[in-house]
Amino acid sequence: MEVSKYEAIKPQEMEYALKRVEGVRNSTDKYVMYRDIRPIIDLKHMLISSVELYGNNIAFHVKDKVGAPYRGITFKEVKVDVDALGTALISMGLKGKAISIIGENRYEWAISYLAAICGVGIVVPLDKELGASELEQLIKEADVECVIYSQRYEKIFMDIKERGNTSLKFLLNMDANARDEQRLSLVEIIETGKALIADGNREFLDSVMDRDAMSSILFTSGTTGISKGVMLSHGNIVEDLMASPTLLNVKPTDVFFSVLPIHHTYECTCGFLMPLYRGASVAFCEGLKFIVKNLSEARPTIFLGVPLLIEGLYKKIWQNAKKSGKANTLKKVIAINRKTKKIGIDLAPIFFKQIIELFGGRMRVIICGGAAIDPDVLQGIRDFGINAVQGYGLTECAPICALNPDKYPKNASAGYPPPGFDLKIHNPDPETGIGEICAKGGNVMLGYYNDPEASAKVLRDGWFHTGDLGYLDEDNYVYITGRNKNVIITKNGKNVYPEEVETYLGRIPYVEESMVWGKNSEESGETLIFASIRADYEEVQGALGENYTEEDVAALIWKEIDNLNSQLPFFKRIKRIDIRKEEFDKTTGKKIKRFVDSNKGAGK
Repeated sequence: MEVSKYEAIKPQEMEYALKRVEGVRNSTDKYVMYRDIRPIIDLKHMLISSVELYGNNIAFHVKDKVGAPYRGITFKEVKVDVDALGTALISMGLKGKAISIIGENRYEWAISYLAAICGVGIVVPLDKELGASELEQLIKEADVECVIYSQRYEKIFMDIKERGNTSLKFLLNMDANARDEQRLSLVEIIETGKALIADGNREFLDSVMDRDAMSSILFTSGTTGISKGVMLSHGNIVEDLMASPTLLNVKPTDVFFSVLPIHHTYECTCGFLMPLYRGASVAFCEGLKFIVKNLSEARPTIFLGVPLLIEGLYKKIWQNAKKSGKANTLKKVIAINRKTKKIGIDLAPIFFKQIIELFGGRMRVIICGGAAIDPDVLQGIRDFGINAVQGYGLTECAPICALNPDKYPKNASAGYPPPGFDLKIHNPDPETGIGEICAKGGNVMLGYYNDPEASAKVLRDGWFHTGDLGYLDEDNYVYITGRNKNVIITKNGKNVYPEEVETYLGRIPYVEESMVWGKNSEESGETLIFASIRADYEEVQGALGENYTEEDVAALIWKEIDNLNSQLPFFKRIKRIDIRKEEFDKTTGKKIKRFVDSNKGAGK
């Protein structure tokens, strides 16, 4: 189907998209730097128009097996596979049905998502870290009739289907070359679809999207362990795609490095759909242990990460500098380059060539999302010659609410709302300006699946109440102070935001990560600030040598905390700590589960 034909049958939607683009192009907002966005109606229109514009460009860099070199798949080839898969799925009776996808970040996941959402039914991405019982529950909740999965999940879904407690009818294995009695092969299904199209079947090709209808159900994985099904439309997602690249430049020559879980809306929208919209490409990482190797192979230009990942990479650079005795030299060179940059001379490509090579040699932008990152880390990465910014979003906003403009970043801020999106602070504190952050725009979800009560609580008067606390500065940049449910309220009525204290703790070299919470003392009645700390034993060993006790570790960390406490107001000071060697219990988005007892200790 040609672009012109699709546009012709959707005149109202196209008119809206054109007005949206015109508004951006005529904007007087100085932060709206990149105005060459194109109008898109829905994700199907996005794919069709991208193929027309970038057809022979590489869309995905993939590996046929572990250790193999990357090979490219063009936009045209992507559309052939998507059309074939979509056609086959409709022929199986799945039109309008819920289809789940689960697996690693890979090409098969991407085309399955596009086929499901661009003409077949409702796509339900599943968290690849969930257990069998949780997966079965979500399959049941979303009335899923087909699951497309990678090999490691085969037994799980065969067992679920055999038990017969769900509406599950079809199992499609991404890795199988042939079907059997129990499951189908994705490879074979795609070939079947190609044959159907060759015979004149146009059910998928001629399908038309309802821009405003539910097209995706995304189950959140919050720190409380309670999942909600977020209903998103094509309209929600394309609003993000059109708005966000006005603040941060995305070029057809860019290569995105895909390492975050693709079922999360952050990676899905920003790291997968955004490159397709802008004519860029996606290089799939083979896994966390292959990051450094794959960076050198794919040589990406844009990298999406979360604080744990980005801060970890940054910390490693400095650890290696200390080991090699070059830390002081590195500090001096950074100071020199900061001065030369003020007169328009950036020596980073020369001074920090080795560090830039660690990121593949071509990295120009690192974007942090998912949680607040230490502003010093962003500045540190920028000192090395790689632009580093953070953004703010939630699954309920598909996910983008704010993004730091690449030309005007503020390290401590979570970003600036893209054009057409609004943020406000609900019930701000008169002294601090801190209140609940609310978002408004075409990106805001339809509601929670089968949960009108929960939807009504957060969707009020056209605004989505995020549950996040923060404030806006004079330039309308948003600053996140914490989650409403995480705030520690002392007996004196003071608010302590654990995320703030955790940022301070993260600057202690012997602290890998931490979790802060409050506990009322039975003796004094005061609210005590506790911190559970996962120690960085590599740094500890560097300070104490090989022969140390846990008491030595505690004393080393307490010395740093005492110094930190001296700089904090009394009510924010850490009174007890628990030092741990084991990992915190986390969500699949790598956020620590705050209300899990195993993440807390007795304290010392």
